[in-house]
Amino acid sequence: MSGKGAPELSVRNVGDLRVAVVAAQWHEKVMDGLVDGALRALNELGISEPTVLRVPGSFELPVVAKVLAGRGYDAVVALGVVIRGGTPHFDYVCQGVTQGLTQVSVDTGVPVGFGVLTCDTEEQALDRAGLPGSSEDKGHEAVTAAVATAATLRSVSEPWR
Repeated sequence: MSGKGAPELSVRNVGDLRVAVVAAQWHEKVMDGLVDGALRALNELGISEPTVLRVPGSFELPVVAKVLAGRGYDAVVALGVVIRGGTPHFDYVCQGVTQGLTQVSVDTGVPVGFGVLTCDTEEQALDRAGLPGSSEDKGHEAVTAAVATAATLRSVSEPWR
């Protein structure tokens, strides 16, 4: 299982963080699961009013993430799914999205939770989407990672006590 070895993250006192979720629309059932998992994680963390935006596909995630990062959000979570087909399209999209979201985070200093599934089959994506019967909940995990990183960044910007 790809989630084996994941850290147990403990995140506290983050209810005041501004978090945005930007999600692709392709593969509706998978995306519904990812978004639901992300919203559940935000609720568990006490973040009650996240911004949620939808874009056509995963390739559009980096540009919207960059704009959100520049508008005062403490963390941005990008959710999408790319399923391998019979052409190199999969490779180009996955590489562009990964590099684009990494660049947004590094350039802006705003954590970007990477909840983009890159799967060989739809079954693999469904198994990671946080749906009933799924073995993993990548939407939830992406939120937790982004918010934990935002909390870490906040701790280094505050005076030590």
